[in-house]
Amino acid sequence: MEREVELVVVGGGAAGLAAALRAKKEGIREVWVLDRNERPGGILPQCIHTGFGLHYFGENLTGPEYIHRFVRKAREEGITLKLETMVLELTPEREVRAVNAYDGLLRLRAGAVVLAMGCRERPRGSLLIPGGRPAGIFTAGTAQRLLDVEGLLPGREVVILGSGDVGLIMARRFVMEGIRVRAVVEQLPYPGGLTRNVVQCLEDFGIPLLLRSTVTYIHGRERVEGVTVAEVDEGGRPVPGTEKRIPCDTLILSVGLIPENELSEGAGIRLDERTGGPVVDEFMRTSLEGIFACGNAVTVFDLVDHVTLTGERAGEAAARYLRGELPPPRRVREVEPGENVRLVVPQRITGEGPVSLYLRVSRPLREVRVKVGERSFPRKAVRPPEMVVLRLGREEVEGLGEKVPVRVEGLPLER
Repeated sequence: MEREVELVVVGGGAAGLAAALRAKKEGIREVWVLDRNERPGGILPQCIHTGFGLHYFGENLTGPEYIHRFVRKAREEGITLKLETMVLELTPEREVRAVNAYDGLLRLRAGAVVLAMGCRERPRGSLLIPGGRPAGIFTAGTAQRLLDVEGLLPGREVVILGSGDVGLIMARRFVMEGIRVRAVVEQLPYPGGLTRNVVQCLEDFGIPLLLRSTVTYIHGRERVEGVTVAEVDEGGRPVPGTEKRIPCDTLILSVGLIPENELSEGAGIRLDERTGGPVVDEFMRTSLEGIFACGNAVTVFDLVDHVTLTGERAGEAAARYLRGELPPPRRVREVEPGENVRLVVPQRITGEGPVSLYLRVSRPLREVRVKVGERSFPRKAVRPPEMVVLRLGREEVEGLGEKVPVRVEGLPLER
């Protein structure tokens, strides 16, 4: 099937649906959302815990409750949801090629495209852990789907490698289902998830957290029988003589997320090595005209509320582009991550509107001053897992130079 569509959104999670709804609100009549899953919502339908919507709705919702509001609204607004549809290719001319079982091959010539593919989990293969290939090794998201959607127990005695948010939440879920969590093992000297998840999921349930440690061997032939855990030095190398074996039948990996950007790379969109996602400005414009990106496809956010807001920003900008109200920027300022800053989004600022800067720090600090150019923003404390959000008005942006250094100063935070 071939046809022209005003706006194509790739990805039907929180960012994609927020972009589609905002574009529809801005007057775009034909909006298509393409998603490869059998149901819309991305990862949220399997996130049955609370903690969603505190900023966006001012309510404490579960993942399914949060995304249901967007799915229901999208259907009410007449947005076309193409599910079980795999997008194969995106061209610089905004032609989207996709395939599904009921339409066959789709060739959509889009007036504008919003990329909202989300992110994927880092697999075992990237960790290079010695050992066999026994059953019982899962990523945290896969274990979450098995338990919360399929109703299957992945194991009886679990070790979790990595302390990302999904891993912390699954540690609590395992205990609630009668599964023994032997330990959560983290290579860094601080947890990798939000502080509230460390407290509510580990400390409140008495689950051990082993910092400055890693798994050095996986035991078992047919099924996992245990893992060897060792302490690591400042360079992340195992320290000889500190090894200990922990018996278990399941190893859960919560070792980071990677933005999904094979489509972006194939189209020739400029990517940021720090974030793994496209380089964008405050309107979520990528380096290709008429193509926008948002949500976890740009960088991995810690809160779905921020994901939603970037989706709305991209949807509004795409609508303005389609109406001819979003001309090429006259002046571009490059944002440069500096001292104690791991990444910043957006990476470019045009100064044509207010800017929300999202940044992650390199290490925990207290009594902090976040400096953007010559401006300074105080914070009590910052931690790498928790995104720092700075909002600059148009007047504040006007005072910035061609290069915008962003740095974070403060005292070490013990945690």
